[in-house]
Amino acid sequence: GEKHCKVSDQETNEKNSAASPNDFSDPVYKEIAMTNGYINRMTREELRSKLAEFQLETRGVKDVLKKRLKNYYKKQKLMQKESVSGNSYYDYICVVDFEATCEEGNPPEFKHEIIEFPVVLLNTHTLEIEDTFQQYVKPEVNPKLSDFCISLTGITQDIVDKADTFPQVLHNVIDWMRQRELGTKYSYTMLTDGSWDMSKFLKIQCSVSRIKYPSFAKKWINIRKSYGNFYKV
Repeated sequence: GEKHCKVSDQETNEKNSAASPNDFSDPVYKEIAMTNGYINRMTREELRSKLAEFQLETRGVKDVLKKRLKNYYKKQKLMQKESVSGNSYYDYICVVDFEATCEEGNPPEFKHEIIEFPVVLLNTHTLEIEDTFQQYVKPEVNPKLSDFCISLTGITQDIVDKADTFPQVLHNVIDWMRQRELGTKYSYTMLTDGSWDMSKFLKIQCSVSRIKYPSFAKKWINIRKSYGNFYKV
């Protein structure tokens, strides 16, 4: 069968990007109600036995035990629903890893500007890299790169001096995505190692360039978070 990519740890820059979890027409709530009815008919000893099975606290009066078990089942059911909810599978993943201007010691007032915009297009059905996009970006607030930045990124002053500014590079990225029919014929999502690329670097850059934050970057997979959750590290 075909392989799909499942998203388990998706981050967002939108406050209300996901569908409301309180859609009580969903069949999962019928399952929860049926389970609650079953729990209501259990004896205190049956409740304690079931709680012990799940390694939960077994002390308390019967009503407390019921509530504890109901909460456990509800949480499990909703977690299962979340894991198979819509938009969990994508045809492509766009792997992004920005390079940005920086100073030694990372002073808090320093405005990071993106100086390289690379994207690797991964086909989730074949697990093959199908295409790449890569362009350097000319910084405007701090046009001269620090020696620390050059050493860290390997990007020289000559490279960024010849590059386009960020608005043009972003336009080129969107055009590249459109040519590959991402978001039209094929579903896709962005992926980063950590949350800084989108929530910090891209956000600051759009503010500096006085342009709208791109819609494709409002949600992304944080692979560092996914890896940590999966391997419990």
